[in-house]
Amino acid sequence: MRDRSAPGTLDLATGGLLLGYARVSTDAQDLTNQREQLAAVGCSRIFAEKVTGTRRDRPELARLLDHLRPGDVVTVTRLDRLARSTRDLLDIAERIQAAGAGLRSLAEPWADTTSPAGRMVLTVFAGIAEFERELIRERTKHGREAAKARGVKFGPRPTLTPAQIEHARELIDRDGRTVKEAAVLLGVHRSTLYRALERSEEVSRAEARRRGAFIEDALTEADALAAGPDERQEEGQQVAFLDDEGPADPPPFITTTNARKLYDLRPSETVADAAARKARENESLPTK
Repeated sequence: MRDRSAPGTLDLATGGLLLGYARVSTDAQDLTNQREQLAAVGCSRIFAEKVTGTRRDRPELARLLDHLRPGDVVTVTRLDRLARSTRDLLDIAERIQAAGAGLRSLAEPWADTTSPAGRMVLTVFAGIAEFERELIRERTKHGREAAKARGVKFGPRPTLTPAQIEHARELIDRDGRTVKEAAVLLGVHRSTLYRALERSEEVSRAEARRRGAFIEDALTEADALAAGPDERQEEGQQVAFLDDEGPADPPPFITTTNARKLYDLRPSETVADAAARKARENESLPTK
């Protein structure tokens, strides 16, 4: 803390001490020129450091701000020695003003908060900085909305990829594994796999509605052929297909497994072709 009885050059306008701040970005640079300029205008104490201006944790600047008393004037050779951005400059100027002190730049005479004109200029700067922040927020908002419209998803990356979710379904439906076993094989917690399977099911149903599915869980011939080979129906369930070549009163859905069992479905053969072939074979069988 500062000794109130310590001698020093006083500012004629405010009656407070003139305190200088000097900074260079690297150790290879020299602070001598800044020190000389600050001493020439009467700074009784100079806080100097070698640190990049982009860092917010500058020890000497923190000491200077803690050292301030009402009426003191912080003096810098140029504003870029104090801050590297408008927002940073305004934040530091606000802290200086809160301490009842002023800010003065030797290279920019208009940046003198001890005068009404200087305070007005910084007020205008603050308005411009706020306007820039609003523009950035608006551009960010519109950019996110446009990205969402294109299907871009925000947030953390999903733990399981669509291929892993499909593999988990095969392990559960075809191989008879439990969800816990499938989760262990994929290296995730079973609750994670449960959520992924539920989300995948919701997406599948939404896609079915978008394509015009008219019966819950109904399968077209193409969907039946694309379905997994381990889909099972309850014993005694009738099997048919939902196309124009099927029976007049078709049941709700058909599965590939039952089609293979009933019609001896052959490779590259459609369900309709297999049914017609099976009918011909049955007709050719001798009657008892």
